[in-house]
Amino acid sequence: MTSKTVTELLSQDATLQDVTVKGWVRTFRANRFIALNDGSTINNIQCVVDFENLDEALLKRITTGAAIHVTGELVKSQGKGQSVEIIVKTLEVLGDSDPETYPIQPKKHSFEFLRENAHLRTRTNTFSAVMRLRSSLSFAVHKYFNENGFNYMHTPIITGSDAEGAGEMFKVTNLDSKNPPLNEDGSVNYKEDFFGKETNLTVSGQLEAETYAMSLGKVYTFGPTFRAENSNTSRHLAEFWMIEPEVAFMDLAGNMDLAEAFMKSVLSYVLENNREDLEFLEKRLLDEEKSKPQAQRSEMSLIEKIKFVVDNNFKRVSYTEAIDILKNCKPNKKKKFNYIIEEWGADLQSEHERFLVEKHFKCPVILFDYPANIKAFYMRLNEDGKTVRAMDILFPGIGEMVGGSQREERLDVLKEKMKALDIDEKELWWYLDLRKYGTAVHSGFGLGFERLVMFATGMGNIRDVIPYPRTPQNAEF
Repeated sequence: MTSKTVTELLSQDATLQDVTVKGWVRTFRANRFIALNDGSTINNIQCVVDFENLDEALLKRITTGAAIHVTGELVKSQGKGQSVEIIVKTLEVLGDSDPETYPIQPKKHSFEFLRENAHLRTRTNTFSAVMRLRSSLSFAVHKYFNENGFNYMHTPIITGSDAEGAGEMFKVTNLDSKNPPLNEDGSVNYKEDFFGKETNLTVSGQLEAETYAMSLGKVYTFGPTFRAENSNTSRHLAEFWMIEPEVAFMDLAGNMDLAEAFMKSVLSYVLENNREDLEFLEKRLLDEEKSKPQAQRSEMSLIEKIKFVVDNNFKRVSYTEAIDILKNCKPNKKKKFNYIIEEWGADLQSEHERFLVEKHFKCPVILFDYPANIKAFYMRLNEDGKTVRAMDILFPGIGEMVGGSQREERLDVLKEKMKALDIDEKELWWYLDLRKYGTAVHSGFGLGFERLVMFATGMGNIRDVIPYPRTPQNAEF
């Protein structure tokens, strides 16, 4: 008999048919009722056993966390909360289970404790829901780009360039750390290293993606990126995943159109396909909000926030207009912001971005034309000489979600910007070649995937939306 998933069984009518299912015991009550879950759904299926027909030694092995194989009759449930249940005919405990040491007991655990047991935390409802949503969002990303003519590109993880100019990168080397080869001036001689030069783990696939966009037209990357930033905030990881489309012959307006359509598409997908998980996470979030002071509570539920993005047109506002709004708003004048906006050129913080979205415009916002001195070298300089064709998309509850720009396609201007920032032309000769041979307007954006998962799940810490978080002093599992 073919084994069924819990999802398949719960979607069937009670037809008194014999079924078989495998999963993990969530609870075992009164030596009679097993709540069984196999990860296919947030819901458990109830398996009813006749303990008098079970061996006492077998009963002792049916504990929380045990893997079991059940065969029985699918019938209409006699209890509340489920439409069908299984009257067990045969039950087999698969492998070993130690109830004395199993850490994920049927009670509330702190997220900190669950991070210490990340290999088992998806046995809980919260983390199984989060990871199913992560999987669905990942599929929706590929689905959107595939249906819209994009080519999927795998950019290098090991790189000799720093796309962001941040300098906070992980070195990749096979030199002897205790006795590396040295130059005459005492510096490390990386010519003796594996790649013959200094290399690092990538912070972005953008620059390489640009090269492919200028031949394939529309490409995207979706892969791991790394930053050696010594930060322990709830928004930072040392290893995370980035989504980066690049499109030839597309200007900033087209880039904004693409980003808005993309965000609405992937979020619509989970609304349609992960409703039960979203409803569970929404309830969890509402329960969590009750413990907060009224002023700190969110005005929208989780599903309302997602619909807020899907159902509203994104408001497009220049950075200059946004600064004027923020300078003159009540929170700024009454010094309620942690970072007071005093003049044009300020780097906006999450509190400013959320004010624009949640209080002022009451819809998602796309800010564009930022000051050149707070943005990356590759962004196209506007005719005013002080702003660049950059854009950020702002969401409720989280602030910046997407960052992108029209790329600088003019060779002379790009060289001047690189010189001003002391970026060596020799290191990016291939990037400059794009401006020599068939140069054209092109644009793209970047989206940190974990930030998207945080928004869609309502989780407050980025460590809880990636299977095994990599943070300072932590590379467990």
